[in-house]
Amino acid sequence: MALTQRLEFRQSQSLVMTPQLMQAIKLLQLSNLDLTTFVEEELERNPLLERANDEASGGEAPAEAGQFSDSDGGHNDEPGGGPGEAFEPGQEEWMSKDLGTRAEIEQTLDTGLDNVFSEEPAEAAARNAQDAAPTTYTEWGGGASGDEDYNLEAFVAAEVTLGDHLAEQLSVAFTAPAQRMIGQYLIDLVDEAGYLPPDLGQAAERLGASQQEVEGVLAVLQKFDPPGVCARNLSECLAIQLRELDRYDPAMQALVEHLDLLAKRDIAGLRKVCGVDDEDIADMIGEIRRLNPKPGMKFGAARLQTMVPDVYVRPGPDGGWHVELNSDTLPRVLVNQTYYSELSKKIGKDGDKSYFTDALQNATWLVRALDQRARTILKVATEIVRQQDGFFTHGVAHLRPLNLKAVADAIQMHESTVSRVTANKYMATNRGTFELKYFFTASIASADGGEAHSAEAVRHHIKQLIDSEAPAAILSDDTIVERLRASGIDIARRTVAKYREAMRIPSSVQRRRDKQSALGNVLSTAMSDRSRNPEPA
Repeated sequence: MALTQRLEFRQSQSLVMTPQLMQAIKLLQLSNLDLTTFVEEELERNPLLERANDEASGGEAPAEAGQFSDSDGGHNDEPGGGPGEAFEPGQEEWMSKDLGTRAEIEQTLDTGLDNVFSEEPAEAAARNAQDAAPTTYTEWGGGASGDEDYNLEAFVAAEVTLGDHLAEQLSVAFTAPAQRMIGQYLIDLVDEAGYLPPDLGQAAERLGASQQEVEGVLAVLQKFDPPGVCARNLSECLAIQLRELDRYDPAMQALVEHLDLLAKRDIAGLRKVCGVDDEDIADMIGEIRRLNPKPGMKFGAARLQTMVPDVYVRPGPDGGWHVELNSDTLPRVLVNQTYYSELSKKIGKDGDKSYFTDALQNATWLVRALDQRARTILKVATEIVRQQDGFFTHGVAHLRPLNLKAVADAIQMHESTVSRVTANKYMATNRGTFELKYFFTASIASADGGEAHSAEAVRHHIKQLIDSEAPAAILSDDTIVERLRASGIDIARRTVAKYREAMRIPSSVQRRRDKQSALGNVLSTAMSDRSRNPEPA
């Protein structure tokens, strides 16, 4: 085969990932909070971008003036006179009259002038101003401005966290700097629930202190408020609280050390370990339940961001559903074409011209990308509502199996685009707020060859069966499979077990123990009430 050189022309089509296209794809999968942050950065970076202002300006002054106008329809004819300077009717005539001498005035008033005007007007005004309570933020010492629209949140005290609460007690409990350093290090390791890591050997090694010193400081920290804080496990947390209540006897110690038996509702095993009778073990379990397993949760923790929906779904007047975007989550930016036109006439350097030309292109592309993002979200959400109409009308039991391909084919988009749109987006409906990905569920075949069932609907059916079971007839996983197949759902036993564990529902053995224990407590309470209040013969 001969090797030769030749020149060819070939025409082909290929997708080039330009920076603008990459930015549009990135915007598509951002949540509303991340999108707001991104747009704020672009507003600072690009001089041709500006925030759209939809609020009307200059409309507050007339209303504010109307609020303080005279209710009787009177007005001040003096130039520059304010509302507070208007005279009452006939006041000018009274002030211009000659009242005569002091004796004539006292005879007219039938009393002395000292009783009427006890002090000079200037002194009275000064005294009233001194005695009056401060009415503005500036008079309280909060700032130099007399503006009334100050922020009320500035007066709210900061929420005390668990670390701050423990640090305040640490400064009182220890005076030695080394002990304070060890204590502060341990406080920094406390989680939101008030627990320390189980192994503190690394803390002693990192601080260069002995294990005995760390244990000594830890013993003091475990006496801090709230009781049970700085424990390394649940048993230690409960033991600390019981010592605080002076209830940590040998029987209670044995119960705390065998919490696994309490979790399994093995009352017979607990009686044997603790060496007490039925009445005592019931009282001990009641005391354990009154303790706080997470003492640190009552203090301020990290603030949780409120979930803001991107799409609203409301019932329509024709029986359908009205889908609309949440306008509050959509950033409003505009391209300042006027500013660019003025600059293009004055700029002489080529480098400056290219900079503002690129800025104009980027700003225009960002506005278009934001508009396209909003349209795509609305299109995908509308198709989801159309596909899952049974869920919105009748509930989760009528949720249909749905995948990305079905929605992508219906709206003529790629599956990756639908996947990006449904990421970190939420829909507010009449049944709650759900992530868009919630409506995409796997399908489970029907036992009679009919329409497939949604995995979420099957989970809901399993939960309904377990919630309605009687204490004397607990359903096993095999029994649930038989009942589901009788309902037309073909499902395997391992799938039922997986769904049950995902919903944090215990096994049939554990549920039998829990319900029988709850039933026994109810019966014992009823018997004790009957013994205290016997029926009259």
